[in-house]
Amino acid sequence: MKVSAPQRSSFISLVNASSQLLYRVERARGLDHIEIQVSPGYSEARLGPEQHVLLGVTTKGWEALERTPLEAFTLEWERQRGLINRVIPVSRGTTARLVLAADQFIIDPVNRPADEAWARALGREARSVIAGYHWFTDWGRDTMISLEGLTLTTQRASEAASILRTFQHYVRDGLLPNLFPEGGREALYHTADATLWFFHAIERYLQTTGDQELLKSLYPTLENIVDHHLKGTHYGIEVDPADGLLRQGQEGYPLTWMDAKVDGWVVTPRRGKTVETNALWFNALSLMGRWASTLGKDGSSYLAHAEKNQASFNLRFWNTRESCLYDLVDGEKGDDQAVRPNQIFAISLSHSVLTRNRWKAVLEKVTSELLTPVGLRTLSPSHPDYKARYDGDLRSRDAAYHQGTVWAWLLGHFIDAQLKLYPDRAKARSLLAGLETHLVRAGLGQISEIFDAEDPFRARGCIAQAWSVAEMLRAWVKTEPLESADGKTVLAGEERTLRLRV
Repeated sequence: MKVSAPQRSSFISLVNASSQLLYRVERARGLDHIEIQVSPGYSEARLGPEQHVLLGVTTKGWEALERTPLEAFTLEWERQRGLINRVIPVSRGTTARLVLAADQFIIDPVNRPADEAWARALGREARSVIAGYHWFTDWGRDTMISLEGLTLTTQRASEAASILRTFQHYVRDGLLPNLFPEGGREALYHTADATLWFFHAIERYLQTTGDQELLKSLYPTLENIVDHHLKGTHYGIEVDPADGLLRQGQEGYPLTWMDAKVDGWVVTPRRGKTVETNALWFNALSLMGRWASTLGKDGSSYLAHAEKNQASFNLRFWNTRESCLYDLVDGEKGDDQAVRPNQIFAISLSHSVLTRNRWKAVLEKVTSELLTPVGLRTLSPSHPDYKARYDGDLRSRDAAYHQGTVWAWLLGHFIDAQLKLYPDRAKARSLLAGLETHLVRAGLGQISEIFDAEDPFRARGCIAQAWSVAEMLRAWVKTEPLESADGKTVLAGEERTLRLRV
């Protein structure tokens, strides 16, 4: 792209105040919604053919603007082109948009000086992931789910390694941080699943890079995590020795990804043995058995725990009446028959805890009751607690957050599960058409956090969400049509393994 030298503009100082402005969305949310805007002035420039005006903006000191806007623009253009050109196959169109969208979530956590000091001492760089814009910080769960799409699909493996090391540094009592609060430096640990997604992220990193040195450095931490889960750690997170299933729960704390809480009300407490935490636990144990063998250690105990967990899972979680999986067993009110998307992880993860003969029934149930053009509903429309719209004040919105509201990121794991059973990549790609259209509908070039559960599936929540973008990009590249050496169209998928130099 060529940009001709711009004409210099002049700034006209003319302080002006608006009349009272009404923010309709903020009013609907029950927030302050009337404001007066003040403008300090405006810039003016006269343009001729093929000329442009470039505006430099920074949140840092004036030294950040020492380059001319044209120089800064050219450098950023080259940086973005480099990011796009890394991706295989050649990036264009939707793939390129998603690569640039993914780039915006990877951060250097400068608000935590301890990270910088620790990283410098080890000769490393601290990296993290912003969960969503405009109001999320970095969350452990979101980071681990997003890591593959944001960094490995985009061939930024060194940054993936930095993210994994950064979060390893914060593991406490066998738990990965749930989040780092805005303005704070101390992590919060109230999560039952973020730690287990850590194993998933590591596995995808190793699958892509073959980096055994990082595995060696992470392995003692992973051993510690498993040990704490077997013996029991905070928030009631522990393995039930009777059946090998992982249980969790503490009054007042939503510990799974369905974590809405308002005015002390936990909307979906899910205390007990949840379907996705046990799918993740089985996956983690299976991976530990494999990694132990890779490192010349005895992993038989991990495999024994995994075998016990799987046997109990298939016995306890199968809901014969609905021909799908319970969302929760041994809960405060017994076994929860609510049809939710969490059961898809029992198939989609690398090590599927659910026996294969039940995959078809689960996929059919999720498809018929939860699948939409932009993701999966969080609750079946047939359930009495189902909410079709995410709207209203904070309490109304939180009441709908995981009670029907559609989440885009779940579509990636739905596609993984479907491809395991039906290896039709073209059909899988068609499931992403709604999100592809959405790229130019809300936050331009981004994927929103959530959507209403009914047509027209209006975008809600954050206008840019890390795991929405990451899973869309990962699934998009996984189903990307490629041209083989003989000119025939083939599809990228699980049989293609990338090896990146770290």
